[in-house]
Amino acid sequence: MMYQGRAVSLQIAEAGIAELVFDAQGASVNSLTSEVFEEVAAALEQLKGASGIQGLLIRSEKSNFIVGADIPELAGRARQGSAALKPWMDEVHRILCDIESLPYPTVAAMNGLALGGGFEVALAADFRVLAADGRVGLPEVNLGLFPGWGGTVRLSRLIGAEPALSWILGGRPQKAESARQQGAVDAVAEPQALIGRALELLREKIAGAVDLAPVRARKQEPRDLDAALGESLGAKLDPRYPAAPTALALVQRHLALPFAEALTAERDAFLELLQSDSAQALIGLFLNDQVLKRKARQAQKKASTVARAGVLGAGIMGGGIAFQSASTGTPALMKDIRDEALDLGMRTAGKLLDRQVEKGRLDEAGKAKVLAAIEPTLEYSGFDNVDLVVEAVVENPKIKAAVLSEVENALAADAILTSNTSTISINRLAESLQRPQQFCGMHFFNPVHLMQLVEVIRGRDTSEQTLATTVAYAVAMGKTPIVVNDCPGFLVNRILFPYLNGFNRLLLDGVDFQRIDRVMEAFGWPMGPAYLMDVIGLDTCVHADEVMIEGFPERMGHDGAVICEQLVEGGDLGQKSGSGFYTYGTDENGRRTREPSDRAQQLIDAAKGPVVELSDQDIIDRMMIPMCMEAVRCLEDGIADTAAEVDMGLILGLGFPRFRGGALRYVDSLGLQNFCDLVERHAGSGPLYRVTDGLREKAAKGERFFG
Repeated sequence: MMYQGRAVSLQIAEAGIAELVFDAQGASVNSLTSEVFEEVAAALEQLKGASGIQGLLIRSEKSNFIVGADIPELAGRARQGSAALKPWMDEVHRILCDIESLPYPTVAAMNGLALGGGFEVALAADFRVLAADGRVGLPEVNLGLFPGWGGTVRLSRLIGAEPALSWILGGRPQKAESARQQGAVDAVAEPQALIGRALELLREKIAGAVDLAPVRARKQEPRDLDAALGESLGAKLDPRYPAAPTALALVQRHLALPFAEALTAERDAFLELLQSDSAQALIGLFLNDQVLKRKARQAQKKASTVARAGVLGAGIMGGGIAFQSASTGTPALMKDIRDEALDLGMRTAGKLLDRQVEKGRLDEAGKAKVLAAIEPTLEYSGFDNVDLVVEAVVENPKIKAAVLSEVENALAADAILTSNTSTISINRLAESLQRPQQFCGMHFFNPVHLMQLVEVIRGRDTSEQTLATTVAYAVAMGKTPIVVNDCPGFLVNRILFPYLNGFNRLLLDGVDFQRIDRVMEAFGWPMGPAYLMDVIGLDTCVHADEVMIEGFPERMGHDGAVICEQLVEGGDLGQKSGSGFYTYGTDENGRRTREPSDRAQQLIDAAKGPVVELSDQDIIDRMMIPMCMEAVRCLEDGIADTAAEVDMGLILGLGFPRFRGGALRYVDSLGLQNFCDLVERHAGSGPLYRVTDGLREKAAKGERFFG
């Protein structure tokens, strides 16, 4: 053994060949930290002083090569400032250049995943061999970044600017054969033969006394750039996510520069982007997702098996839940009281499966298998053999309580019962049950097959076993569960409705609803509040708003007319009725059209007071303050355990702009004291515009929601 660290070792593989092995102790994967690079540097020093070495093999002892940089460390470094970051980046560049300039050939044997910084390490080698089932790529754009350890420079010169930019801007890992055809790897080997093939290649290069100068020049010498490339690629990029357009401009700038200058240009652009709000938000989302995954894994260890599920109600939600369960491997009984509803539920499942068949994701046999796993029924027969039931009947507390009580009598004593309610108190529904400890909420979002979030709502008596099993079932369905405590609206709707309340207040101040939609869509929302309410259904919004007012009357009540209520009273329910804030139709190509509703405007004109002149930023502040303050209150009230879960709930459940990271991350980006001052400037807009004592105290201490 020439060198032994905690993550890196250097040893003799065979006569004349050393191997640099990545194998992080106590970790399931290799990632790149400052300590790992220090160990690589130490190993290289040992290598430089060794005699008789003719080649170097770089490999991993894990099931993956290297999955990239250590993201928590990267997030922490982002707050250090460029002066402190440049020496760190320069040291990484120096280490990789040291590998690249060794006086003998080097081969990287990549198994599993070689991503981000891991692939940049492999790019520093002279030759690369990839396992046939492996993947290589530069996914940093998904974190609001681009490769910063030479990846934009080496890859764009190795395989050409256009394919390299396709890798960098798209962020998708490449399959082995595709990577070989593009020239990013030199050979592909079966997984079990990877190391043997890499050593064979290394021996060939040593025996042939390969001239390394042209090999290394391919990754270092300047190249010409097609000027039209920037226009064709840039037209598709979203400027709200600056990583991709910045990477495009960077490669255009450095492709013709000498190698060392190109690395410096990459370093400087990377450091600027690393410290941006968008990168911090997207890195934060990655870390938040890890929090959720870690909690889900903990729950899965305690969970009981759900081998068969039951769904009550075959409507839009019930049918969607049954389909999702069956399509992910858990057969489901789907009960309704009407044959027509069951037929509709099965037809809906069939249509969803047909789309998968059309896209080549499923064959006809697979479709038949999923449909066979959904058993429609009018009776409770068979419910004594299900492990978990999701009730998804009409959103009416009396009806739900009656149905829950009825089905409980048909279940086995250890079965779990859940309710897909979006607003009704779990504690209230539990009052009608004999085993409230085996009951919780399981709130799916519509459409079930597309929306990632599931709120698992803990009632007063819900057992940890019940929660763990429900979380595990949600994960098995391909969803992301967040456990929240019971309150009106739970987490997501409790935070949404203050936002919609703020919208109504703007209408009464004479702000055009189309303008509000445009401003909030420019802010990053997938749709503005008027259009969102039409999509949800105005009657659904009115019902949920009533629940919120009942639960928080002082804060969530209205000071004047509620335009949504008035529209519903006239039969305007949004898209489902063809009219709401907008009127809906279809054009000659069958595409949905929408125009502002004259009736909605008439109701607003009749209800509004003196017109208040507001800037676009004023509109954003008036909309976002109630949402952000309610997110703060949910955290302070313990509705969710962590800021990560609050923000991920909004990202996954509402489509909160990802590049802003969530409501609490957005407050962090403004600065807590600045946000408190902003709220106080709008205090005249109503009780939703009030700073909590907890937030004021946090701001005074200079704290953040995310460290």
